Amino acid sequence: MTAAPPRITGAPPAKPSVKPSPRPAPKTYTVNGSSADTRYGPVQVQIRVRSGRILSADAIDYPQRSGRDREINDYAIPQLDQETVDAQSANIDTVSGATYTSDGYRESLQAALDAAHRAGLL
Repeated sequence: MTAAPPRITGAPPAKPSVKPSPRPAPKTYTVNGSSADTRYGPVQVQIRVRSGRILSADAIDYPQRSGRDREINDYAIPQLDQETVDAQSANIDTVSGATYTSDGYRESLQAALDAAHRAGLL
């Protein structure tokens, strides 16, 4: 009498698979520049960096006492913030009509970049 071939029941064996180990997302750091005094008031810039790049720049303090201050800086600050991200440096242009704010912005931005470099973030 010959033996019957073995019967395999159940699900087929799982194929081995290789999954990459999840990498932690790069951390985002926030660095504040020192406050720069200008003729019309202080200007301070904050940057966010990740993986050696500037993700964003934001003026967190700037002259807003008068309506004219607000008018000038409502126009100038977004330009300076965007230029910083585009340039990835403090080598940004002065916004026409906002020379004091632009100068203070660059000073504070450079202080933030220097701090980020010292911390090894850039």
